[in-house]
Amino acid sequence: MTVTVGMITCDTTDALALATWWAEQTGGIITEENEGWYVMVALPTGLVLGFQKVDDPTPGKNRLHLDVVTDDLAAEVERLRAAGAGVVAERGDDSFRWVTMTDPAGNEFCVAPRH
Repeated sequence: MTVTVGMITCDTTDALALATWWAEQTGGIITEENEGWYVMVALPTGLVLGFQKVDDPTPGKNRLHLDVVTDDLAAEVERLRAAGAGVVAERGDDSFRWVTMTDPAGNEFCVAPRH
């Protein structure tokens, strides 16, 4: 027997706002909104992101994060910054580069070129 990943869920103090931000950035759509306490976003890839309202999210660096890919790393980083993301660090070397960023709630994610 095995399991299948059904959804990746993120704790946040404002589930609807963060779900809306991620839906806008990924081309996803909000498929369920339970009075703002749990919001689901279906991504074009078929993956589902969940955003769960909590009073006090776990502080510190998240141990699990999203990696998103793009055809133009520099342009996508600038687009995400304009939409409210922060830049933590540019990483990698000449063979592979990526940028670690934060969403508006401070959750880290990485943006890398599609390969």
